Amino acid sequence: MPLYRIGQQLEHIKETSFKFEREIQQLTEQNLRFLLRLKFIRSEFSLNGFRIDTLAFEPEAKSFVIIEYKRDKTFSVIDQGYAYLSLMLNNKADFILEYNESQNQSLKRTDVDWTQSKVIFISPFFTTYQREAINFKDLPIELWEVKKYENGTISFEQVQKASAKESIKTISRSDDTVEAVSKEVKVYIEQDHLNKVDFETRELYEHFKERLLNMDDNVTVQPKKQTIGFKIDNNIFCDIVLQGKGLKIYVNLKSGELQDQKNIARDVSNVGHWGNGAYEIKLADLEEIDYVLSLLKQSLRTNKE
Repeated sequence: MPLYRIGQQLEHIKETSFKFEREIQQLTEQNLRFLLRLKFIRSEFSLNGFRIDTLAFEPEAKSFVIIEYKRDKTFSVIDQGYAYLSLMLNNKADFILEYNESQNQSLKRTDVDWTQSKVIFISPFFTTYQREAINFKDLPIELWEVKKYENGTISFEQVQKASAKESIKTISRSDDTVEAVSKEVKVYIEQDHLNKVDFETRELYEHFKERLLNMDDNVTVQPKKQTIGFKIDNNIFCDIVLQGKGLKIYVNLKSGELQDQKNIARDVSNVGHWGNGAYEIKLADLEEIDYVLSLLKQSLRTNKE
């Protein structure tokens, strides 16, 4: 998408190229928590003949994330992604050791949710073939495009799946690595949550979801193991847990930030919970939906980059 500088006439801001992969890597690692909400563990992690560009950890999912940077356009995201995941799952102790040494902590193997492991590829450009290759609903691989411009700014955006209906398991029978990884790694989709609740709760969620997506063109859905997150740009502004009767909504604001005249939100900042933020709201029907959305708009505005 072209960018322009506002003046008497619009001036086109030209895209410039990264000279080396290392430039992209340094930029990402220095801003890892801000860009991807990840904890940096190690750069250039070598194991069994593989060299991982960046090893990271996702605190929310309690899982390791492998990041690779690419400037060329010829690599296969499926082949390389599953090779790295296979390396991780077959050498869990080495990844735990690396975490403990870099963080000076004592992380146990049981503290890690290995089912949520994933690989992220970051590149200035992905081919049509590479974009099509990720169109599986349960693929533990993400593509992020990073572009640099002549005015000293960058864009950093996830490549969204076009129509992810097929499962990666449909091709696993012909690929031993994909099949082995797929037995242990689980990518959660909305349907996994919807299958656990009754028709009324599903209807309530679908209506609420439609209203959330209409709040801003940049709102996207991010299903996780325990929650369904709603993101604005790259920040989750609310999480939803589907229950037997209704929805439990977590508002991603700090304690004291939410203006709630009806006092329907509960402060759970000192209580363990799955979602992001300090506030919990229970929604059982459509009567309070407009007011709940007004509360979530506060979180959306705060979390919008």
